[in-house]
Amino acid sequence: MDVNTQSTVLLVLDLLGTSAFALNGALTAVRVTRIDIVGVVTLGMITALGGGIIRDILIEDLPPATFSDWRYLAVAAAGSLLAFFARKLERLSTPITMFDAAGLSLFAVTGAGKALDFGLGPVQAIILGTITGVGGGTVRDVLIRRVPIVLNSELYAIPALVAATVLVVCESLEVPTLPAALGAAALCFVIRMVGVRYDLDAPRPRGFDDPDPPKPA
Repeated sequence: MDVNTQSTVLLVLDLLGTSAFALNGALTAVRVTRIDIVGVVTLGMITALGGGIIRDILIEDLPPATFSDWRYLAVAAAGSLLAFFARKLERLSTPITMFDAAGLSLFAVTGAGKALDFGLGPVQAIILGTITGVGGGTVRDVLIRRVPIVLNSELYAIPALVAATVLVVCESLEVPTLPAALGAAALCFVIRMVGVRYDLDAPRPRGFDDPDPPKPA
């Protein structure tokens, strides 16, 4: 696959991830904070664009794609507005979780892919893919005064790490970009949803659930 085709694939996946995260961020805002349309759109766009902005700043792709390509802002705004007016979606927890998992999966892949395109090593690409996936949701949670989900709930960063790693390995093996990206994203989505379904958490320190363990006699 030539460079132009590869860039197009990553762009399409990036825009799909932007749309999914915009819906997730806006639906979370509507459900959790009950703020007005300005706040809903703002949180939706921050969720959708935050991870990509952080990634682009770290790899010095300036200005970030969000501000140099109007499609990112348009897709993020459209997704946020759709979530605001689709009132029935707000009552359902499953769509919020699925949009979050979709955005996480796509951004982990595109973040790692863009890092590789900029000549970074495999480890750096995996880290940037993960940051891209979790960055927007983390900023959203901070703004609504909630402990970021990446720090305290279910499998979140781990699926992103897995997806970014799979993409990097596939690129090193010269697997075509589209099947590699879709496969890595699908794997991330499945791991995330299994974690939600069965309430799985990353390993925690002993005594984590007992903040005040009994003192020894």
